[in-house]
Amino acid sequence: MKKLVLMAVAMVAVSFASCGGNKAADAEQAKADSIRIADSIAAVEAAAAAAADTTATDSTATEAAAEVK
Repeated sequence: MKKLVLMAVAMVAVSFASCGGNKAADAEQAKADSIRIADSIAAVEAAAAAAADTTATDSTATEAAAEVK
């Protein structure tokens, strides 16, 4: 019975040790994810600004054409 308890304790210890050992890789992955998300947000904001500029230019051209007629 003592051997079974000792074996169970050893298995629990090994399972705890195997779950939390790769902190450096997790930190590097989190940094890469943050950079990727920031780049994506910047691209979306740039596209939105370009669309707003195009809309402003189109409406100005339409208003100018309406005034000429």
